[in-house]
Amino acid sequence: MAVFREGVVSKVRDERPGRVLVSVALDPGDEIVAVAYPDMIGRLETGDRVVVNVTALELDLGTGGAGFVLWNLDRDAEDRVAGHIMKMRYTPWQREVLAAEAPESPHHEVLAGATSIGGAPVVACGLHSQVAAAVAGVKAVAPTARVGYLMTDAAALPLALSDLVRSLREAGLMDATCTTGHAFGGDLEATNVFAGMVALVRAAACDVIVAGMGPGVVGTGTRLGFTALEQGQLLDAATALGGRSIAALRVSFDDERERHQGISHHTLTALALAARDPATIAVPKLTPERSNAIARQLRDSGGCDRHATRIVDGRPALTVLESAGLDPTTMGRPMSESPDPFLAAGAAGVLAGEWSAG
Repeated sequence: MAVFREGVVSKVRDERPGRVLVSVALDPGDEIVAVAYPDMIGRLETGDRVVVNVTALELDLGTGGAGFVLWNLDRDAEDRVAGHIMKMRYTPWQREVLAAEAPESPHHEVLAGATSIGGAPVVACGLHSQVAAAVAGVKAVAPTARVGYLMTDAAALPLALSDLVRSLREAGLMDATCTTGHAFGGDLEATNVFAGMVALVRAAACDVIVAGMGPGVVGTGTRLGFTALEQGQLLDAATALGGRSIAALRVSFDDERERHQGISHHTLTALALAARDPATIAVPKLTPERSNAIARQLRDSGGCDRHATRIVDGRPALTVLESAGLDPTTMGRPMSESPDPFLAAGAAGVLAGEWSAG
């Protein structure tokens, strides 16, 4: 059961479009850091009385381990949008958005009959952190290509929570965003991943799509109980829409968990079980020993043989990120200390950029 506590905003710690970080003094004397979304609850100022969801703090969770402001008791949200499509439907927090494909949208006419993305490359990711190297890989070989990020609802729902997306936008590496399903806050909103991919290509004029969940990932240590299984479905959606689907491998040789050594079982299961149509797997150039381990895992996975493989050097992506002053992290490890995961995602981006340019 969710845990709610009332408190007073003692300090506004950080403020950016769509997201505010505040300190909240709780009764009887505790102080926590909480995230708030002004578009949902209105402006926050020091002294405002708020109600905070502290469930993740009570459970001592890493993913989502923060307080979230539910209500500002002293002021209301100030603006409404023109759309009528609801996200987080039939919950106390449902909110209206202007979906790109809805009749009231300026993009409705161009999207009404669209069912194709015209061969656009789509990189499907299994972790939010992979997005950084994937978009950088595209820009490394196709600097003028417009890159769109399709954020699904498999993890965080508000795009504004992502520091990574903000950094990539500021660095000029990401040109447009679209939030699908119950995720919200993108430049474009869409009801599902199919509509979102079409919207990025037809309404935002993107040449390449990088698709995947927002911050956070759910895993249960079981064969099927993880949200990154959607990677296979994203690949199939891209193929169904006439795109060129590329799988980014989740690779690590620093993760102590056996199921995530080399290629994560999340990726292997998504490719072998969830992806029903052939896709292209971008295989990063690593040391001979690690490259052999990856090849062996793909060979023994029992299902990946229906996909094509392309060995790609992901280093250009890392060079772009370094030049932009970015050192993204994955599972708590920065790119500068653990480059293999980013070389893998970068390889997928480089391949997408080559296909776009070619």
